[in-house]
Amino acid sequence: MISGPTCSCTGRAEDRRCSTAKPGWRNRWETETAAKPGHPAKPAGNETATPSIALLVQRLLLSQLLGVSEVVDAIVSAKSKTGLFESSRAINAFVCIARRFASARFMLVSHTGPERIMRLRLLTSLLLLLSATVSGAQPNAANPYAPSPYVTLQHPGWSQNAVLYQLNTRQFTAEGTFNAARAQLPRLKDMGIGIVWLMPVHPIGVKHRKGTLGSPYAVKDYYGINPEFGTLDDLKAFVAEAHRLGLRVILDWVANHTAWDNPLLEQHPDWYERDWQGHFRPTPWWDWSDIIDLDYRQPGLRKYMTEAMAWWVREADIDGFRCDVAGYVPLDFWENLRRELDAIKPVFMLAEVEQRDVHARAFDATYAWSWNNTVHNIAQGKTDATALFGFYSENESAWPHDAYRMTYTENHDQNAWEGTAFERFGKALQPAIVLSMLGEGVPLIHNGQEAGNEKRLAFFEKDPIAWRAHSLDGFFRKLIALKHRLSALRNGKLGARMVPVVNSDPKAVFSFVRANADDGVLVALNFTGEAKIMRLIDGPFRGQYRDAFSDEVLRLDTNASLHVDAWGHRVLLRQP
Repeated sequence: MISGPTCSCTGRAEDRRCSTAKPGWRNRWETETAAKPGHPAKPAGNETATPSIALLVQRLLLSQLLGVSEVVDAIVSAKSKTGLFESSRAINAFVCIARRFASARFMLVSHTGPERIMRLRLLTSLLLLLSATVSGAQPNAANPYAPSPYVTLQHPGWSQNAVLYQLNTRQFTAEGTFNAARAQLPRLKDMGIGIVWLMPVHPIGVKHRKGTLGSPYAVKDYYGINPEFGTLDDLKAFVAEAHRLGLRVILDWVANHTAWDNPLLEQHPDWYERDWQGHFRPTPWWDWSDIIDLDYRQPGLRKYMTEAMAWWVREADIDGFRCDVAGYVPLDFWENLRRELDAIKPVFMLAEVEQRDVHARAFDATYAWSWNNTVHNIAQGKTDATALFGFYSENESAWPHDAYRMTYTENHDQNAWEGTAFERFGKALQPAIVLSMLGEGVPLIHNGQEAGNEKRLAFFEKDPIAWRAHSLDGFFRKLIALKHRLSALRNGKLGARMVPVVNSDPKAVFSFVRANADDGVLVALNFTGEAKIMRLIDGPFRGQYRDAFSDEVLRLDTNASLHVDAWGHRVLLRQP
């Protein structure tokens, strides 16, 4: 028999912790929690229980289960749905307390009539006590001061050095279809892309539609395909080809709101929010007149939306979701959704929000809006390179290392409403791209950037990208290849922290090192229009290097100087 942690109430090994339990219950728990092929085991660490006590008590009362072994069985069988116990510690804590009550004969089954009702009420009280005890338990009973990881979800293994690519099916090709886009997947694979993010694929509402074709974020049918793009079989073929090439595909999902003519409005009007006059309403304060907001206080809506997203994972083999305005939807919905999706297969979840807490149990990645805005302000001359100190100080001190923060120089919203990457970053675009790719974070490329797209793509009309050969294509490829080759550049906690390199001109040049025992890189970025020769003052920069772009070999010692062109960059690879 397998030995485990000791029981807190008996001091005996976990394999003997409850002699009154029904034979086989422990084997069932082991089967449920063991790692399955393609499904990584849950990480150790902060696995404090999240009780769903109402469902649990209801199951027990309806089943009239009073014996301790039956209670344990009910707990185990309900575990995955209720989320009550997510670790062996929680199971152990429950069994130990249940044994104490059992020994006091609070769960006798010999009573009938009023006495049985009394026992049921006592059992309900016991379960409430257990929920409080387990949920408040320390994650490490042996040492309550030991740190626990904040991020407890498991990132898919294929995301550890992935670069995201946002694909707008309408504008990506002249045809604007899945089939035409599928033909471009080998190019994206060769470029080094790991995850393809498809903008919404669903039918678009007609009522209050904006423009001729409408916004893809005004969803008319969560189970449908926009006929403009093709069919469900066409999407499946796109995903299958991506998987054959080793790419992953995530869908853009709009959970916050629907189109006005989504059938859900007639079928479940109670699933929608209303304004002060009692009318259905768009998202407050925005001019999103083509949509109306959903109300996540309704359990039926939560169930529907969860099942719809799970359907796409099962039916189309989708690998995850980018979740539109995710911060407008309650976090507990996303956390439960993540559990249910991961039970199907490992998924990657990107939230359109900049918030630390969503990383714990719901999302792998979030938007680094503040990074983008900071670099934009530097490029526009509104501040200098030292403004990045604030972002990276907070990133290291206030955010978990295993949070993937998405860094980018363009996305669909910015391209359409604020300006292209060329407009927003100007001559600082190349150092900004280097920082997005080699600094901490998960990088994103917006379709067309590799072709040097200089136009704002129409959001509600057909406006295909004008593809052409451009120097940015090779630039992106070079940086992505470095990210894949150097383990120090991996995403999250698998990658190395950025360590500042203090230089003599910090307002102009931002410099840092990312290194581990195997490899490392020194990056210096000049955010001014003047060439700089700056002295390296402090930091782990000393050593032998090779320039990733020029192949120049150089040695940096104490008080070494480094030349960086105007609006330029130096990427130095550590040599043995």
